[in-house]
Amino acid sequence: MVVIDEFSGDLERVIDIAAGLAPYGAQANYYPGLRRLITIDDEAADSFVEETCERAAQFIAGAFDVDSFDLIEASFSIVSTLPDRLTAPQRAPHFDSTDPRYYALLHYLHVPPHSGTAFYRQRSTGIERVTESNLATFIATARSDAAKLPRDSGYILGSDDFFEQIGAVEAVPDRMVIYQGSLLHSGIIPPGSNFDTNPRVGRLTANIFVRGQ
Repeated sequence: MVVIDEFSGDLERVIDIAAGLAPYGAQANYYPGLRRLITIDDEAADSFVEETCERAAQFIAGAFDVDSFDLIEASFSIVSTLPDRLTAPQRAPHFDSTDPRYYALLHYLHVPPHSGTAFYRQRSTGIERVTESNLATFIATARSDAAKLPRDSGYILGSDDFFEQIGAVEAVPDRMVIYQGSLLHSGIIPPGSNFDTNPRVGRLTANIFVRGQ
């Protein structure tokens, strides 16, 4: 995992770009909030993504021994789902891909205090990284565990009966975190968090996914 502070050096400009794309749409996947995919037609945002990938390239190469990578997807995201509205999968850690060369670039933009991203181990299986070989085991166990969670359990904080927190990164404005998407992880959304859908007010991040070559 790589953590880089003051990544853009121009945070307000990035937030202005994100705010200019509002309002964001609801997601059909498990993300607990709103997301705005960035396309080549979004000139300022697309330039931001290109700059981000160029700046991150040296860190990805050094940490993960990757010569080059392809952009898979980029978006601005806002956590806006209230804790009592979460679905069962949203109340547990997740993974992005079983591909070991699939990397997440998480750029904290406007974030509340004491939030961040936590990394986990599934207690009963010992799985920390989901691969093609353990995918079926992880999913079956996760489904079984999810059925035992109280409906009002909300966002996972620290460890629980089914997942052990094994690491965490604090959310700091303009901090970039780069990690393998196969790692089990979850956003740290503390009690009393702001679930406002305004990019200048809510928990705003840029989420970029790339695949190494």
